[in-house]
Amino acid sequence: MTNTSTLQLAAPLPELHLDKASHVPLFRQLYAAIKDAILAGQIRPGAQLPPSRTLATALGVSRQTVVNAYAQLLAEGYFTCTVGKGSFVSERLPVRVERARKRELQPAAPPEPSRLSERAKAFVEPRMALAAQEGTPRAFRTGMPALEAFPFDVWTRLNARRWRRPGLSLGYGDPSGFAPLRELLATHLQVSRGMRCAPEQIIVTTGAQQALSLVALMLGNVGDKAWVESPGYRGAAAAFHAAGLVTCPVGVDSEGLNVAQGAAQYPGAKLAYVTPSHQYPLGVTMSLARRMALIAWATQHKAWIVEDDYDSEYRYAGPVLASLQSLDRSGSVLYIGTLSKILFPGLRLGYLVVPPAVIDAFRRGKAAMDRSTAMMPQVVLADFIAGGHFHRHIKRTHALYDERRGVLVDTLQRELCQQIAIGPSNAGLQLAVAFQRTMDDKVFTERAAAKGVEVRALSSFYLDHATQTRASGLLLGYSCVAPAHIRQGVAVLGDLLRFV
Repeated sequence: MTNTSTLQLAAPLPELHLDKASHVPLFRQLYAAIKDAILAGQIRPGAQLPPSRTLATALGVSRQTVVNAYAQLLAEGYFTCTVGKGSFVSERLPVRVERARKRELQPAAPPEPSRLSERAKAFVEPRMALAAQEGTPRAFRTGMPALEAFPFDVWTRLNARRWRRPGLSLGYGDPSGFAPLRELLATHLQVSRGMRCAPEQIIVTTGAQQALSLVALMLGNVGDKAWVESPGYRGAAAAFHAAGLVTCPVGVDSEGLNVAQGAAQYPGAKLAYVTPSHQYPLGVTMSLARRMALIAWATQHKAWIVEDDYDSEYRYAGPVLASLQSLDRSGSVLYIGTLSKILFPGLRLGYLVVPPAVIDAFRRGKAAMDRSTAMMPQVVLADFIAGGHFHRHIKRTHALYDERRGVLVDTLQRELCQQIAIGPSNAGLQLAVAFQRTMDDKVFTERAAAKGVEVRALSSFYLDHATQTRASGLLLGYSCVAPAHIRQGVAVLGDLLRFV
């Protein structure tokens, strides 16, 4: 006996296949087979279907299976039914077997012009592509914290406790985010970053990337110019470009964003995106003079500054620097923070600190975008912070990353000092190095990947239309890499450099 039924009936039904071993119910299989035959033009509109009992006997299934399939087709408009006469394929369907046959004889039609909106086309442009990370972290993955150091036992306990009595956590939340979490974040920012902000100014977002998109949509009109660091975080340029802004690359030197260059080349810009505490990817810190110049420019031109403070908790030489927002007196700075680098990226929680004048507008904008960020993770995070686990985790990982940073720097200086120049290494989760000789860093990253080492090419962080000379080198993440793997990874890079 076979588990598959195949039936060749006289017209109007074509050959039908039912798999009795499938997890899909037989009536759903029969319904799908007849529907597909109708849509393909294999059954003519107006054709009468076999009586349910006849078809059931032919297929070796129960009559109820056929009755259920016919009922579904009738409900969706594929059939009409007349008492005493039987079931017929609807005459109102636009499909005709003659047209189906004509299509088979005609050459393939040219591809249809894209029906995407202009904004959607911006989303799928090559410049919008963001690096994806798959598989187990390895040397030298960037932007990934040490997951093995996270107290998942604590998180699981807090999560389970909340799920036992979820309360309002299962309802629609405040678009701005869970109020106790915003209060705790405000306190954290006041103490650690010297910021002047109230809980009402904080908007909890689905990661920092949503915060960037929200800023672009709320503050920029189509065609407005936005300064972006070059080299810099391509995710910011992607968010601005998708919102219709014109991204304007501004160079970065040892003092950070070159404000004078931006003002000279793009004087009418409405927005500037910066990573002042630890520039991504070069690692430099914006000087106080540049910070004051940037704020003065924004104040004079009624422009906005977007401060992305993605990993400021991890500074290894001296105290954590005060934020750019703490220097602002004109309400020009919007501050973006993320919890992906501290806790784990899959949490997808970030936050945005907005000036008082735009609190209500951003709250409404966030509500229109996705109603609110998932509430239960926010509630658990609030418990995590209130219980002191957050600050203990930062302290523990700070020591861990400092050790790994030291191993990477020492190994690079010992093994590759003649071949690379090491960038600033006093903060963050990754380190930039520049090649001492002319080399295609993108080709080098491909060769490294073939050897099991994951690195990023520095040249890939420049905008496509940037005109300044591009640095050639690598971005090496170390936060998620054990010391032994750091040494092994450097050895692989050394072998590749010797034979290139």
